[in-house]
Amino acid sequence: MEKFTVYEGTTVPLMNDNIDTDQIIPKQFLKATDKIGFGKNMFFEWRYLENGKEENPDFVLNKPQYRGATILISGDNFGSGSSREHAAWAIKDYGFKVIIAGSYSDIFYNNALKNGLLPIVLAEESREELANLLPDQEIIVDLPNQTIETSEKSYLFDIDAEWKRKLVNGLDDIGLTMEFDDLISRYEENRPSYLREVGI
Repeated sequence: MEKFTVYEGTTVPLMNDNIDTDQIIPKQFLKATDKIGFGKNMFFEWRYLENGKEENPDFVLNKPQYRGATILISGDNFGSGSSREHAAWAIKDYGFKVIIAGSYSDIFYNNALKNGLLPIVLAEESREELANLLPDQEIIVDLPNQTIETSEKSYLFDIDAEWKRKLVNGLDDIGLTMEFDDLISRYEENRPSYLREVGI
């Protein structure tokens, strides 16, 4: 997993509350089991007109000034609904690196972190200030110092210390296992040879 330390990007406001995982990635797009290709169908029913092919020009992500945004500002209870990990895959595949919301579904929050996304919780007033930034104004998300910096203001955010360590060091579940590579190697060396031969 890619390390997350300090990230600079522009924001896009999607301030709805209770955005659920079916809105993020509708069920008809859940057939694939890898993590690639879901971004084009993220927020499908909002991004596209009824024919499913033409973009809805009124949806914020389709507006030219927001197309390059990589930091999503949203409302409360983001990622509610079913536990599909595809929702986190879609958001990351689209190009988002950070989500800033009032609260999250626990399952979505953990899925986001496991996939290298940074979900930040901020109060409504702070989110409204960020949502009102000009589309081309970049902000700095500093995970080691747990701050969001604009040209006018700094915001502090909380994150679990262990999740912070994993993101800063780029550790997914495989990476965590490989932290014990020496112990695993010693264990393998000390196993009786007949067990190794039969794959036990």
